[in-house]
Amino acid sequence: MDARSLVSQILDIELEMFKSVPARYPVSCQDDEEGFRIMRAAQFAVWSEDTLRSYLQDLEAARQADRNLMTLKYARMEDLVAPLQNNVEITELIEEIVLIQLQWQREMEARYPALMARGRPMTDDGNGTGETSFERYLRAELETYSPVTLTNLFRDIVARQVKGENMTEEIYEHMVKALGYSSLVEADENARRQTTQ
Repeated sequence: MDARSLVSQILDIELEMFKSVPARYPVSCQDDEEGFRIMRAAQFAVWSEDTLRSYLQDLEAARQADRNLMTLKYARMEDLVAPLQNNVEITELIEEIVLIQLQWQREMEARYPALMARGRPMTDDGNGTGETSFERYLRAELETYSPVTLTNLFRDIVARQVKGENMTEEIYEHMVKALGYSSLVEADENARRQTTQ
C-alpha cells in the first residue's frame, strides 16, 4: 500500500472517531469534514510510510478494541483522564518530540507571524485565552500513539533535523496549498491584510 492509500485510510478512521467524540458543547469543526481532512492530511503528508503504516495499525487496533483515540486525545487535553503512557522511555520520547516541534513552531512564528497568529497559543504559560495550547494538544495526541509509531515518527523528525529542515513548515506548506495559496508567504500576507482591515 502506498503513502496516498495509507493516508486515505487513516483519514477515514480518524474522521469516524472525530465525529463521535462526545463534546460538552456543540463543536462546529466536527461537521467540517473538508477542513478536518485538509488539516490532518497536511500532517501525514510529511510522515514516512513506516510511520503511516504503524499509525494506521494503531487506529485499526483501537477501533477493534472499541477505543476512540480522538476521544482519548481530547480527554487528555482537558486532564479528564490519566496519562495514556506510563513507560518512562516513552514519556521521554514524547517530551523530545514536543521540544523539537515547539522549536519548529517558534521558527514558523518568526517567519510567518500573521499566519501563525491565527493558530493556537504556543504553550500554556501566560496563555489567558482559554484556548488549548499547541504544546498541550501535541502532547495529548502523541500519547495516543503506540511506541512503534512514536519511534518511527521520532526517526522521521530526526532525519529532518539532521538536514536542517523544519517539518512544521512542510506541514503548513501542504496545508496552505490545499487551501488555495501558492506559498506560505502568500498565506502570511493574506493573513496580515485581513488583520489590518
